Amino acid sequence: MRIPDRAKLLMIGDSITDCDRARPVGEGKGDSLGNGYVSMINALVESAYPTKEIRVVNMGIAGNTVRELKDRWQTDALDLKPDWLSIMIGINDVTRHFNRRHMSERHVSLEEYERTLDGLVASAKDGGASGVILMTPFFIESNGRDRVREMTDRYGEAVRRVSQRHGTLFVDVQQAFDRYLEHHYSMELALDRIHPTQTGHMIVARAWLQAVGYRWEGE
Repeated sequence: MRIPDRAKLLMIGDSITDCDRARPVGEGKGDSLGNGYVSMINALVESAYPTKEIRVVNMGIAGNTVRELKDRWQTDALDLKPDWLSIMIGINDVTRHFNRRHMSERHVSLEEYERTLDGLVASAKDGGASGVILMTPFFIESNGRDRVREMTDRYGEAVRRVSQRHGTLFVDVQQAFDRYLEHHYSMELALDRIHPTQTGHMIVARAWLQAVGYRWEGE
């Protein structure tokens, strides 16, 4: 697995990462890592790799766009000195164009999104993070012509470009959901097509684990 022994892995993003994690820092036993993909990843890594001693921290905050993430980047990411950093942000950047349609000052353009994400990744690497994992935003909708889905795909492609520029690991979360949606209706995973069930969170976790070279039998 790509994450080295005794690494501090910080996972950051919006509500899909947050999932009621502990405050101010999501770390420890019980529900401290929240009830979503972060805690699933932690449990699967601990169970298959009991000697790696990876320290997982959840710093997701519900409602964040990349703009809010930038505002708290120093305190909630860099100051915690992670060895590895995993970022999933973007669905709020997309949906603000629809659920805050008349509030243009709340809209995050594709250009701002990509530029800001690029800067965050650069600062993480300059700050000493030896590895960065970028995850695409997703919208649980199989119709590629849906307006929100179309925009989400464009923001996902921006994540891919940032990943390629910086040589990070890349997780195409949307593609992982699309495989499921070939056989199931979107409402099975999320009534709002954004906040997934436990099955949906496991789809996210599985895609992430595949990207870092996780093996079910461990090492």
